[in-house]
Amino acid sequence: FFYFVPFLADLVRGLNSPDPAVRDKAIAETEKRLRAQETGEEEESKTTVNRTLINTRASVRGYGFLAMLEKDAKERAEQRKRNERLANALKEKGNEAFRKGDYVTAIQRYTEGLEKLKDKQELYTNRAQAYLKMQEYEKAIGDCEWALKCNEKYIKAYFLMGKAHLALKHYSESRQCYEKILQIDPQKERLFKDCMNEVNLEEKRTEDEERAMKEVQSGKLAALSIKELLEKLSRPGQNILYYTGGIRLLTGAVKDCTEQTLFRTNNGFSILKDNEVVRRGFCAERKNTAEMDLSVSLLLLWQAVCVGNEENQRLLLTHHDVNVQLPKLLSSGVSEIQKETLALIALYSENENGRRLLVRHQDLTKWLQILMMFVNSADARAGSAMSVLSDLAEDDRFKAQCCVMLSTGALPLFTRLLTSAKLVNQAALARCIGIMGNLCADAAIRMQMAQSEECWQACLKLLDEHFDVSTPTYQECVFAVLGLMMNLLLESNVTIQYLAVGISSRCMPLLGDKDGRIVTRAIGVLSRVLPASSLAVEEAVKGGVVKKMIKFLKAGGQIASNYAMKTLSVCTRSNRQAQEDLVKSDKRFSVLLKLLDSENEMIVGNAAFCLGQCLAVPGAATSLLNSNVVMILLKHAGGDATRTSVQENAAIALGKLCVAEPRHNSQLQKLNGLAILNSSMKYVHSI
Repeated sequence: FFYFVPFLADLVRGLNSPDPAVRDKAIAETEKRLRAQETGEEEESKTTVNRTLINTRASVRGYGFLAMLEKDAKERAEQRKRNERLANALKEKGNEAFRKGDYVTAIQRYTEGLEKLKDKQELYTNRAQAYLKMQEYEKAIGDCEWALKCNEKYIKAYFLMGKAHLALKHYSESRQCYEKILQIDPQKERLFKDCMNEVNLEEKRTEDEERAMKEVQSGKLAALSIKELLEKLSRPGQNILYYTGGIRLLTGAVKDCTEQTLFRTNNGFSILKDNEVVRRGFCAERKNTAEMDLSVSLLLLWQAVCVGNEENQRLLLTHHDVNVQLPKLLSSGVSEIQKETLALIALYSENENGRRLLVRHQDLTKWLQILMMFVNSADARAGSAMSVLSDLAEDDRFKAQCCVMLSTGALPLFTRLLTSAKLVNQAALARCIGIMGNLCADAAIRMQMAQSEECWQACLKLLDEHFDVSTPTYQECVFAVLGLMMNLLLESNVTIQYLAVGISSRCMPLLGDKDGRIVTRAIGVLSRVLPASSLAVEEAVKGGVVKKMIKFLKAGGQIASNYAMKTLSVCTRSNRQAQEDLVKSDKRFSVLLKLLDSENEMIVGNAAFCLGQCLAVPGAATSLLNSNVVMILLKHAGGDATRTSVQENAAIALGKLCVAEPRHNSQLQKLNGLAILNSSMKYVHSI
């Protein structure tokens, strides 16, 4: 029997394996060893002189023992399957109780499940969640530790353990748990940042409250006045003017973080919930003068207690009445209320954590439309609203909410504002257009806007009026709308194809504008709209677009050159007149040859393409005989540019050049370029 001891552990593991191939291999190995043992015993009996009685049934009993082990392993596997089913059933019962808020029953079911299967990690973390709800944080940490013994990379266990440590004010330990999550999965960076931010806020809140308590205990006058004022405001049955005055006094008393903390710890945010007079006045649909004053006073107070204090910002937005009233106050039409509401919201929108709170607690689907309405305001509200909107536009979750009602709410309003550009606050409109252009970074928003013919027509109307209104603010609107159009032209649809001629015809006059920014964007729009319509190309060529692009290329602006070169490549691709115009405008291709030496691969690729297209014009190839064009094209055809279009276009142009004017072949031979050209011919589909 002891012969089998050295490999007994491996044997048991093999027989317990769920893989049939592994089990069969274990049995085969066992039989092999038994046969070897039996043969060895026979040889030993022939050569050794001793009187030991040899048990000829040993191998039979050995095999029986192994069979018994295999049977036991199978029984264990079957038992585990039964336990797995029971544990899963108990887990589901626990989950159901958890969803109902019956955490005691949930813990009991998870515990029963663990009695069936002690290494089921989900049961430990589910029970830990229930313990967190019961505020039994030490037990939650213990369960997370057991889950990590089952799986040391179990992210949920570290997440819940971090929550438990945070509740116990173990800030360092909580951070360590969240850092472990990021180590295990770097893709969880957003979760990591949110969790670390929660720890930082909680630690700061605790420190602030401890500091505030010390000031109260020391008898500091400012600290005591906050408490006294809140006590006076809690008196019931007073008239609305009493509460308005008290709120204004309280606002004046809040000077720093200590007073902000005391306001919070003395239930200052309960003013709205506990005082019926205050709540009724703040929530009134049609406010009288006293209710307006009360609402403005509350907004000023909340600004004072929330500025720079993220815990107070969070608490304010957890109040139902505040959440409901904010969009109503923005739409109230009362300038003072709107002004202070925008100022309060700006405290949130100007930083990432504040925006996260707004997105979490507010339904922002209508906010794009509400804030856009302020473009009609002639005062500072317009600028404040655009600042808030600009901040919110940076948040992807806000963009997702904007999509919900874009086509039925914000987009029709935006279209009306564009068509009324002469009548609205043009500085605010320019910012609004820029914000909409930035929102187009979201593919869903861009697609909806690009499909709207009304939106396109409104943009064109604004451009049409450009020559009637020459104010600086209107210039900014033109600049912004061209940027918006460039972004929308990243889409390709029937609306753009239908309007391509109209869009390009509006851009052509802008090429002579005094504002270089407008000129650059007008060229950019042309470079993106002309590929949508051959008719648009034809009209642009008739309008002298090629000559104008050569002029801009000579001027040498990097961005404008990029757009101009793209425009020329689009025009010369299939338009013979454009090819001839380029040959006439660019004598001996001096501009194109210069651009072929550019460090910008996009410009080089387009320049090589244009050159190749223009070589079909009689005499074009001959005009290049005394130039270094062969060497330049050869360098790019055999080069290692990141964009393969550079090699492709250069090879095609070189091939066309040698076909159109065979005398270039001698230069090619001198440069030993035939091999390079031959290797590049894979790019040449047709010359």
